[in-house]
Parts: sequence; C-alpha cells; structure tokens
Amino acid sequence: MDRVLEKNLASRVAVGDIALRAAQHFSQKLAIHDGNVRLSFQEVNTLACRFGQSLLKNELTKHPVALMSRNRWPFFVSYFGAAKVGATIMPLNLGLDASLLAYCLNDAQAEILVVEQPLAFLAEQVIAQVPTLRRVVWFGSTNVDDFQDFLMEGDDTEPEVVIADRDPVQLLYTSGTTSAPKGVLTSHLAVTITALGAALQNHLSAEDHLLHVLPLFHCADLNAFALPAFIVGASNHLLSQFDATTVADIIEEEQLTTLFLLPMMWQALLGVENIDRRDFSSARLACYAMAPMPDERITRIAERFPRATVILGSGQTEFTPPTTFQRPHHQGTKSASWGTPVLTVDVRIMNDDGELLNPGEVGEIVYRGAHALSEYLHHPEATEQAFRHGWFHSGDMGWMDEEGVVWFVDRKKDIVKTGGENVSSVEVERCLLMHPAIQEATVIGLSHPYWGEAVTALVAVNPQFEVSEEEILAFCKDHLAGFKVPKRVLIVTQFPRTGTGKIQKHLLRNTYQDFYRKLP
Repeated sequence: MDRVLEKNLASRVAVGDIALRAAQHFSQKLAIHDGNVRLSFQEVNTLACRFGQSLLKNELTKHPVALMSRNRWPFFVSYFGAAKVGATIMPLNLGLDASLLAYCLNDAQAEILVVEQPLAFLAEQVIAQVPTLRRVVWFGSTNVDDFQDFLMEGDDTEPEVVIADRDPVQLLYTSGTTSAPKGVLTSHLAVTITALGAALQNHLSAEDHLLHVLPLFHCADLNAFALPAFIVGASNHLLSQFDATTVADIIEEEQLTTLFLLPMMWQALLGVENIDRRDFSSARLACYAMAPMPDERITRIAERFPRATVILGSGQTEFTPPTTFQRPHHQGTKSASWGTPVLTVDVRIMNDDGELLNPGEVGEIVYRGAHALSEYLHHPEATEQAFRHGWFHSGDMGWMDEEGVVWFVDRKKDIVKTGGENVSSVEVERCLLMHPAIQEATVIGLSHPYWGEAVTALVAVNPQFEVSEEEILAFCKDHLAGFKVPKRVLIVTQFPRTGTGKIQKHLLRNTYQDFYRKLP
C-alpha cells in the first residue's frame, strides 16, 4: 500500500467513515426506515461501499455526483458512497425549475445523475439540457431499477482512497433569489465537525428516533439532524412529503423522539383531527426553523408534546448549519431570539468597517469555525468578500445581549427603509402572527412616492376566522411604533416558496413592485 494512502487512512477526517463507524458500533440497529424498507447501519454501509466502488469502476469521481431525490433511502447510500471515494455529492434543490437545475448541473460539470423515477417529468427536462452527463441512474421504478444494477457493478469492500480533510464532499446551490444560484462547496472537515457538534448540542443518542420530512437536499435537515443521527447511531424515519395526519401516525407508531418541522407544518399538525387523543409522549425535542413562530403556537406544541423541548435552530448553507440553537431555559423568556451559538461556532456582530460591536449594538452577524464553506464554486471574488476581516459574513443583521444570545433583526436586503427609518420585516411579522386570525405573514418593502419604501404586509388568514385589513392595521397600531405599522395589508391565499418552504420575498417584491404607483 502506498505510504501516503497508509497515513491518510490512519489519520483522516472523512464523511464516508461516518457510515463505516456507525456500521461498526451499531451494526444491526435500525438506521433508515423508508416506507416498507428498513435498513440497518451495516446494510447502509455495505450499499454505500458498492455505490462508491461502482463510481470508481466507471471513472465517475472527478466531477460532482448529482442526486435528484426526495427523502428516500438511496439518498443516504449515494451520499455516503460518493464520500467514501472522494467524490463530491450534489443533492439538487427540487424547488428550482428545470432551467435552474440544468444551470447548476452544467456549472458543476456533472457527469452522473442519480434520480428518483417519480421525478421523471422534471428530470427529463433537465437531462436534455446537460450535455456533460455520461450516466443517468434511475431508482424507484416498479419495472426497471438502474440503481440496483449500478450497485452490482461495484463490490462491497471498503474503498481505500486518499481523502484530505479539506477536500470538498458536499456541493449545495443557493436558491438564486437575487442572481444565478451559486455552488457552495463544503469540506469533509466542515461536515464532520458540524455533525459532531449538532449531536452533542442536542444530546442525540442511539436511543433516538428522528423524523425527516423536511427535504434532505437542504442543509438544514441533512447537516443538522440526519448526519448527526449517523454519528450516534440514532434511527432515521423518512417521509417524502408532508401530510399532517401521516406525521402524527408515524410519531405514535415509531415512538419518534426528535421532530424538525417548519412553523406552517407545526400549525397543520396541531390541527389534525382528534389531536388531543394522540400519544406524543415519546418526543423530547420539537425543533423549528426558517420562520418565526408565535408564542401561542409554541405553547400549544408544548401542551401536545408534554416531554418535548420546543426550540428554534438557525444557520445557512455557507456556514454549515446549525450555527445557533435556543437553550431550553430561554424558551418563554427569549423565544423570539436565535439562541446561543452552538459549541463549535464563534458568533459575533460586526459593523461595516470590520469592527466587532458590543452587546446591544446592531450589525452584521459574522461567524468563525470549521463549519465554513471552502469556496463558492467558480466565484473567487464572492468567496474572498465573504471572508473579509477574518470572519465569514452572513448577510444577516442582528445583535447579541449580555448573555451571548443572538437576536436576528433581518436580512440586510429585507430591511425596509421607510421615511428615513429602518424597519425590520421580521419584527412586523412577529406582531402580525400574534393576531389569532393570521396563519402566516410576510412583510416586504415596496417603492412608494412619498415614503421611499412602504412597509407592506401579506397575510394568509386562518379559514376559521374572518378579518379585514382595517382590523389588522388597528391591531398593529396597538403593538408597533407608528413608522413600523404596514401602510397596507394584503390578504392572500398562498405564497411563492423555496424547496424548503421559505417564502420567496423577492418574487413578491417583483409581483407587487408597482402596487403604490397604481393607487389613486
């Protein structure tokens, strides 16, 4: 054996080894439950070895291995299999349209695409636009299963290749809300340290059973929960789409302990028929992300999940999440905050001159730690800009209190500048969500001939209520300073969303850009 390889195998940090260690420590324990499929940690690792060996045999490791899949068991086999042979895995964001997905694949020069058969309509549109693809591997078909054939092309021996700690293992593309999507390359070290830190932060153990209904192609569930579960030997229960009744059923049937849902999903789950008769006593952690949640909903979750701690987790693709988690003792007193930094991340607040600010002062949230991206693919200037002053710049505005708790103010681009004042859209959204009739809310700034930008709210109303714009505005006037009160409230039935459920404010700004110009 080559001496360089010998030393590398003995001392490296490599994501593929997470699956190997899990197989060694938790061999026959349930690793993945996906419908009728139940795989042990040993079975997942064996299949991942076959996938990796097949990549080597077919010389498909030089460029990223693209993956178009919902939450299905081949996702993990492909992810760990690529990681084992030093290839970069590229889960595709199913919230993007065919042209943007093709853009991402062409930008990465992908040569292989693993794709779930039910996504064929979208996939075929994408494949036609990507000339670099040499191999398309389908799975999930009732007639033909290329994935199984691809696995049989490799053997189940553990691949032995040189993998440096800082080599890329994960390529995720940003959602492209203001420009073309950018590829975020993340290293083996970053992913491993993040998984270790998240497992430690949330006290995960082999006794835990995690629900994965948020898409694994997004870093939030993948890096903050799924990979940490493999670190400690916890079981992963997969759902390909959200249905509140199905979620309630699986919590009871599988005695799930750890739940990670969006606020709108929690709202739907609380509305399941006969929710009071459900036994959710197995749950110990009820986590949410992506958007604020009103205290009333948090209280209801705590009532229905009597043993669970309800906490918010935060982070972003470029600084492998999570970066902050609320502490249990802050729930109720600082539930509107992001919480404190995770154990493996240093969080500070910085002004535009690169100076770190004192507690209570608002500036940009910046990070240090192994979580950081390696680079934006093909964007060296953006990479350099992100790391200026020796910190990673998040683009989020916020402040920290004396206890080290991070308080998010807004994305820089989402702050509404109205009449010479800066208004946090998030603060106004929290106020709106306090109204019992409002189910969801988002706030944007729209061009206005007098105010410059006008604070404008768009809300979805709970169908059990009737409420007028005037009533909502009156409510806001009772709870907000005058300049923060929306100039208008628009009642809508749905919002444009990303693949992970985030409301796409840039699309709303485009749709309503002439709203105030058209008013009499």
